[in-house]
Amino acid sequence: MSLSYPVANDHQLARLLQIGQVLEEVVEARAGQHYDTLPDSERDDAIEALLEHAASESARHREQLEALIAELNADPVAYDEIEELVAARYESDADTDGVLYDQLANEETAYKFYDDLVDAVEGSNVTFSIDRERLLDTLREIRAEEEEGVEEVTRLMEER
Repeated sequence: MSLSYPVANDHQLARLLQIGQVLEEVVEARAGQHYDTLPDSERDDAIEALLEHAASESARHREQLEALIAELNADPVAYDEIEELVAARYESDADTDGVLYDQLANEETAYKFYDDLVDAVEGSNVTFSIDRERLLDTLREIRAEEEEGVEEVTRLMEER
C-alpha cells in the first residue's frame, strides 16, 4: 500500500489508519523500554520526561485513530497483517547510536507517515463515510505533535 496516491476508499483509509496505530504502538513500546535500558549514569529527568511524554502521546494517538476507524464503513484488516506491513516498511533493523537517536528515528518515521497520509487524504476526491474535515483535523493534530516530538528530541540532543 502506497501513500504516494490519493486514498481511494474507506477500506484503504481504515488500513492506513491501522498502520498509524501500529506505528504508535511501536513508539510507545520503545519509549518505555528505552529508559529501562539506560545505564544509571545516563539517566536524567529530561530524558525520562521525554520518553514518558512520547509513550503517553502515542497511547492517545492510538485512541484517536481507533475512534476514526470505528466510524468508517470498512472492515479492519487483521492486526497481524498490519503489524507485518509496518515491520517490513517502517521498522529499522539498524542499530541506532543511543536512546535519543532511536527516539528521533521513531518520531521522524511517525511524522513522515502522517504527513504523507494527510497529503493522500487531501489529494483524494472520494467521499468517505467519516467527516473529511474531522479526519483531516485529527491527522493534522497528530502530525503536528509528531513534529514537536522531533524538535524536542533534537533540542535535547543538542544540549548534550
